[in-house]
Formats: sequence, C-alpha cells, structure tokens
Amino acid sequence: MQQQKNSQNDGNGMMNRRKHSRENDALFKFLVGLNVVGWFVFLAALIVFHYARPEFVSGVQAFWGVSGRQNWSYSLSIYLAGLLLVCVLISILVLILKGKRNRREKDYYGINGYVLMFTATCSLAILFFELNH
Repeated sequence: MQQQKNSQNDGNGMMNRRKHSRENDALFKFLVGLNVVGWFVFLAALIVFHYARPEFVSGVQAFWGVSGRQNWSYSLSIYLAGLLLVCVLISILVLILKGKRNRREKDYYGINGYVLMFTATCSLAILFFELNH
C-alpha cells in the first residue's frame, strides 16, 4: 500500500498526473465545468435570439392583416451580442488552459471548445452584418 502511494508521488510530494486519472484532476474538472457554463450561455443566447429577431409573417397572417415586427429588437440584440461574446471568451479561455495543460501528443484537446468558439464567432459576425444592414 505504501509503495503504491510512493509511486503516485514524485520526489517533491506532488501527485504525478500520469499515475492518476484526469477525472480526479481539479483543473480538468474546472475546465469541464467552464465548458458546460459556456454551452449554457450559448443556449441562453439562442433563447434571446428567438425574441430579438424580426417576426416571420406568413401569407395567411398577411392576408388577415396581422402585422409583425420587421426589424431586430435593439435592446435584445445588445444582450445577444454580449452573450455571444461571453461564449467566445469562455471558449478561448478553455482552449488556452487546455493547451497549457495538455503537453503530450496523446492528450485529448476536445472538440467542444472549438465548436463553441466557431459557432459563437460566426453568430457574432452574422449578427453584426444583420444589424448594420
């Protein structure tokens, strides 16, 4: 038992990351939690997008004279841009921390951060061009 404990510690009393699973690593848990928060912020941005975009008026609604908002809601668009910016910043932070932590060739980089960053960045660009149109 004592020999197993010594094999997990290096000479300085620090835990050797190669000897224990990454699910027990505090930084790994923090990065996973931060990534989940980023996806929840993106989900909130999707909900705000639904209410900020122009309303779709179908042919039946136009026939009956039902009107809808033809422009973006300015106040909700500011919240939408802020939420998307937070998503980009969170994903960049996660990717930087993972890059510093993962030094070996076989370490997993995870695609979630890249997908979140790409989607939020593209959404911000599209929103910028839609609002300045």
